[in-house]
Parts: sequence; C-alpha cells; structure tokens
Amino acid sequence: MFTNFENMPAQPEKDIRFFYLSKNITLRNRKKLKHFLNDLLRMERMKLGHINFIFCSDQYLRSINRKYLQHDYYTDIITFDLSETKKVIEAEIYISSDRVCYNSSRIGTTFKEEIHRVIFHGLLHLCGYGDKSQKQREVMTHKEDYYLKIYRSN
Repeated sequence: MFTNFENMPAQPEKDIRFFYLSKNITLRNRKKLKHFLNDLLRMERMKLGHINFIFCSDQYLRSINRKYLQHDYYTDIITFDLSETKKVIEAEIYISSDRVCYNSSRIGTTFKEEIHRVIFHGLLHLCGYGDKSQKQREVMTHKEDYYLKIYRSN
C-alpha cells in the first residue's frame, strides 16, 4: 500500500520481512526475531498474515507522518494496519532507526533493547493495544516489558 520498493518479492501468505532504507541499522538473529514475533502474536491470540518492517530515516518517516497522518513531527514508529480481518495481522510498520538511536541514548538503554521495544510496540498496536491515555500507555509498557523479558531469556 505505502511501499514503493523496486524488485520487491511477492509476499507469501504468512511472513515477516525486514527492509532497510536506512544504512545505519542491521538486525542480528532475524530468524529468532521472526519466530518470536510469531509467538507474540499467538500469545495475543492473533495470527500472522504478512508484516513488512521498513527501517528508515527520521526524514523519511516524518514525510510519511505528514502525508498519511497529517502530523508534522518526528516519531519512532508508524504502523499501518492492512488486515482484512481482526484476527489475521497484515501490516506495514515503519521504524526510524535515527529516532530509535536518539531515544535509546536519551533514556539510557541500548539501541538493541530500544529497537526490539519499538518492534514489539508496533505489533502490540496491531493486537489492539493503544497508547493515547495514561492507562493505555501503562498497559502498553507492561506488555513491552513482558515480551522483552521473554525475548531476552530465549
């Protein structure tokens, strides 16, 4: 819907893919991460359709924020839910590696920890969790912490 990648392979029915528009990020252990994201969806009683994670710059994500959401500010993540049913997740998740790096240094965590938190955050949005109110943010943070703990222990 929003991507415009040349030579982008056709999507299998169930898949998680990572695309890098920003050169300052690499994800290690992508296979482990994909497996865990699928487990997270199962724990939340959801099913995987296909999800594209697109890692980009601050400027790129800000332009998406302006164009599609009419918000003129930087953010670390924008999640587009493309699901046709409530239980099968299909989405594009854009993540600014610049913003994740900035936030990790600002809050005193590692880039690795923060990128995983943001990835889980996007998936949790697709599972129905919000973050607009204080109570929603508390629930979201609790869920992020819970899944980060499980992910680290594997």
